[in-house]
Amino acid sequence: MDKIKLAILFGGKSSEYTVSLHSAAAIIKNVPKEQFDVTLIGITEDGKWLHYEGDADKVYNDTWHKEKLSPVLLSMDSQFKGLIKLNEDKNTYEKIDIDCIFPVLHGRNGEDGTIQGLCQMTGISYVGCDMTSSAVSMDKEFTHVICEMAGIKTAPYIAAVNSNKLNVKKLYDEALEKLSLPMFIKPANNGSSLGISKIRNYDEFEKGIMEAFEYDNKVVIETMIEGFEIGCAVIGNDELIIGEVDEIDTKNDFFDYVEKYSQHNSKIYCPARISDELKQEAKEIAEKVYKALGCKGMSRIDMFVTLDNKIILNEINTIPGLTDLSRYPSMLKKIGMEYKDLIVKLVELAIDK
Repeated sequence: MDKIKLAILFGGKSSEYTVSLHSAAAIIKNVPKEQFDVTLIGITEDGKWLHYEGDADKVYNDTWHKEKLSPVLLSMDSQFKGLIKLNEDKNTYEKIDIDCIFPVLHGRNGEDGTIQGLCQMTGISYVGCDMTSSAVSMDKEFTHVICEMAGIKTAPYIAAVNSNKLNVKKLYDEALEKLSLPMFIKPANNGSSLGISKIRNYDEFEKGIMEAFEYDNKVVIETMIEGFEIGCAVIGNDELIIGEVDEIDTKNDFFDYVEKYSQHNSKIYCPARISDELKQEAKEIAEKVYKALGCKGMSRIDMFVTLDNKIILNEINTIPGLTDLSRYPSMLKKIGMEYKDLIVKLVELAIDK
């Protein structure tokens, strides 16, 4: 049987560039070489696509791009599905056939529908959600709108777009009336908790708005949910596999960027320390969210458990962290899916879409 020609995209023009490198390094080390013929494509922080043939450690350490690498681009020719690699002489090129693309790109330009739309135009199969599902899942306001219409409970919120006409004091008064304090300000389109602030007064609100606008032109302001956070891994297209439910225990105001990748003041429990009935409810909500947003391939659904044991949706991640120790693969490992099997399954789902 011929090997599947798999292109792994890593890096990316995103604030989550480093996170992508760590996820990709784990996949590169664990991808079964007997089943896949792997081509590595690194995307630099300024958006250059480069063909990389080195080892995973240099990807992890962000030294991969320090070698002399050839530029590549995706072919849009319907007669050829693959990559075009430009040779050193700049006048000749090489074609690289590709059966499937695995975009290991977190955040903007990787998880927001942009790369998915590009892949769809090539006609090459790709891992994960399609362009539309990725876009609406990345945008926290659109996630609220769609999930609330589907009968899924979310935190009370308002959204605001950055413009010269924006009156921050008026926005604060509106948020205070509808949401009360404390509240959270989040960039509408970003991940890894970057740009998120907990708000207790107007000064923090003004600072938080400015910080969030550094990451996106739109913000979502949500009331704070008293309780703790849980998550659930979902994998599949039509027939879904639901992973174990995990729980985040943090001493910080929230599970911020530093805590996600250091866990100095936090701990992940998998399975979550909740009743079997609550776990089952969380799995059912995760499946409902996945279907409402039109997801395919994979997603991690994050939720809150309130003090009176109600479950409220927080957000969805269509390309969750994918190191072998990340939450998503860990939740699936608890139900018997090993990391290498996860990689194979995701590619199979991509080709079957």
